[in-house]
Amino acid sequence: MLNFNLDKIMARKVIKVRVSAGAKTEKIEEMADGVLKVRVQEPPERGKANARVLELIAKHFGVPRLNVTLQSGATYREKIISVDL
Repeated sequence: MLNFNLDKIMARKVIKVRVSAGAKTEKIEEMADGVLKVRVQEPPERGKANARVLELIAKHFGVPRLNVTLQSGATYREKIISVDL
């Protein structure tokens, strides 16, 4: 018999993100192709911009930062991010 705790079952959303680091203002906008464009003020060095992108995505979806994971694209503008909802 399988034992499920329904409170612990989560949905995972995988999103494509295009990042602009070093922007004057921070914001998230959805583009026509479904990609989220994320602008962050942090520079693209030593993972600073990636960390800020993950924080903004978490805030956007209303989840804790630990529920957001960078799947691929750590050194590229285009990234794949998963969000546990």
